[in-house]
Formats: sequence, C-alpha cells, structure tokens
Amino acid sequence: METVQNVLQRTFGFLPEWFIGLAFVCLAIVCALVTHRIAVALAKRAIGPKRSIAIVILDTTAGPIRLALCLAAVAFALPLAPLSDELRVALTHLFAVASIALVGWISIRAVDLAAGRYLLRFRDEIGENFLARKHVTQVRVFKRVIDTLIIVVAISTALMTFDSVRQYGVSLFASAGAAGLVVGLAARPLLSNLIAGVQIAITQPIRIEDAVIIENEWGWVEDIASTYVVIRLWDWRRMVVPLSYFIERPFQNWTRDAASLIGSVMLHVDYAADVPRIRKRLEEVVRESRLWDGAVVNLQVVDTNSRTMELRALVSARNAPQAWDLRCEIREKLVAFLQKDMREALPRERADISPPYPRYDDLLRPADAALGARN
Repeated sequence: METVQNVLQRTFGFLPEWFIGLAFVCLAIVCALVTHRIAVALAKRAIGPKRSIAIVILDTTAGPIRLALCLAAVAFALPLAPLSDELRVALTHLFAVASIALVGWISIRAVDLAAGRYLLRFRDEIGENFLARKHVTQVRVFKRVIDTLIIVVAISTALMTFDSVRQYGVSLFASAGAAGLVVGLAARPLLSNLIAGVQIAITQPIRIEDAVIIENEWGWVEDIASTYVVIRLWDWRRMVVPLSYFIERPFQNWTRDAASLIGSVMLHVDYAADVPRIRKRLEEVVRESRLWDGAVVNLQVVDTNSRTMELRALVSARNAPQAWDLRCEIREKLVAFLQKDMREALPRERADISPPYPRYDDLLRPADAALGARN
C-alpha cells in the first residue's frame, strides 16, 4: 500500500493531493465497470441464445452487480488513495449510503425475479383465464407493496446515517405531540391506499383486464399499482383511480365471475307489428353472427304506450366488447328488416278526422220546413 502511494506521489506530485485521491477512486470505478461489461459479454456468449431465462436474469441483475463491483473497487481503492481525513470520512459515509441502496436494490430485484418466475405459468393470454388473472393481480399488487416497503425502509435507513436526521427521527418517533400528528395525517392517504392494495389482492374485487364501469365511464383494468389503478377506457383514454376507491365506493365489474354478458336492444314498433315474425328474424340474425355465443336469444314486449309497443331483444356474447358489437349489429339489421319487409310495424301517428260540425241554423232549417208543410 505504501509503495502504491509513493508511486502516485512521484508520478502526479504536481497535482493537488485530493485530486489524485479522487482520480484514483474514479479509476477504480471505471475498471470495475469495464470488468463487468467484459464478464457479461463472455457469459452471454457462453450461455447462447437458447437459454433465454439466464439472459433475462443477467439483464435484470446488471444494475445491482455493477453497483456491487463499483463499491468493491471503492473499498479497495479508498485506503490507497491520498486523501485528507475529512474527505475520507465523507467518502466513507457515501460508501455506507450506497451499500444500503445496494441492499435495497438487490431486494427489489429478488422480488421481481421471484414474481416473474411465478408468473411464467400464466404467460398465455389471460383475457378468459380467470385463475391466471387472479394470480397475476395478486402477484403484481403484493410485489409493488413489497417494493414500496423496501424503498421506504432503505431511505429511512440511509437518512438515519446522518446525525441530524437521526436525532430528528428519534425525537419525532419518541414524541406524541403535534408534529407526530401532522405527519400521521399527511401519511394517511398513502397508508390507506397501501392497505387497500393488500385488501384488493386478497379479496379480488377487481383483476387485471376486468371490464368495469366507474364514474359512468366504461373500460378495462389495465394496471394495478401500489397506490392507484389505471383504467383503459373504451376510447383509449386512461383513468387513474386511487386504490381506496374500490374498497370504499360502489362500482360495476362486468367480468367478476364470468366474461360472458347479456346485452339488450330496445325497439319501438306500431301495434300492427307481427311480434312472432320479428322474433323469428332476430333468431336468424344472431345465428348468422359470429359474435353470438349461442346461449341467450329472446324477444319480449316489455312496455306499451298510446302510440307504440316497446320490444326488448336479449342476446348474449363472450365478453363485453363483443356484446356491444352484437347489440349494434342486431339493432341495425332489425331496423332494416322493418323498413324493407314490415313497414306496417314502423311507428306512426293515428288520427280520427270527423266531418265538420253543422251550424245551428242548418239544424233548425229542416225542422221549420216540416212545420210549415204541416200547417
């Protein structure tokens, strides 16, 4: 160690001592990064393209491994670098904070790898697979909750390495005064959403790709984060909803137990309409459609008024988008059928037009004539 220091002093003696020390530490970090790059390239060449899982693991752990190698290089170079005591203490403190960050990073990557390994069995399309959607939702929610907790613990541990922050944190947690109350109230939304996430993962009121109606908006559950849910609306907009919403307020879930749905089509027809004939046409339309799942088709007179009868056609489809398209298709074809083959069934106005009421003089004139003839 003394030999290395003497060589550095003789070679770069004209530079400031602190600059030489920092340059030596930076050089060690660069060597660590180059070593990692070469090692990863050799490992990928040895593994080959067929072992995709190993390649994914290498790519996922590349960041923590680079940081670990850099910390190892700094730990080796720091005692050799000609630094002042103050700068050495500062770098040592930074090394400790980076080590805490490394532990947190490794923990998050371990959780990600475990979750990804578990979800490999559900790699197929999960639109109709309710068991897969259940497990994917639970794993994603729990993973994000655990990641959040790891980040909070890592940041808290790193901050506690600073004397001023450690003293403030100890006094804050030890006291039950107004400051603790304010912090608790400020953290309530975050904690309530985290707890709601755990409840959602266990009770499963929503799952990934569930069709839901929230605030009169219809869409699919695209993502469930640690504190919010992203709803992909039918027109490609995104609605971001807090997790606590799904615990505290009512909403519609169209695919809670099954994806198939029954859709309705309402028609207003004249009283002269031949309902059995319209019902037969409805059955022909749904049998010709690729959207019908073959389960439900029905036509009923559900209401009447002074002018028309109200018909309701019920049809079923495999999922919500197909149910919507099937309803539109049936409505269009039934209207075309009424226009072309049953025009008497179209709504129309009726009126009874009587002859004009005769005047009073005209009513008396025949009576007067009869009276005169009699006299």
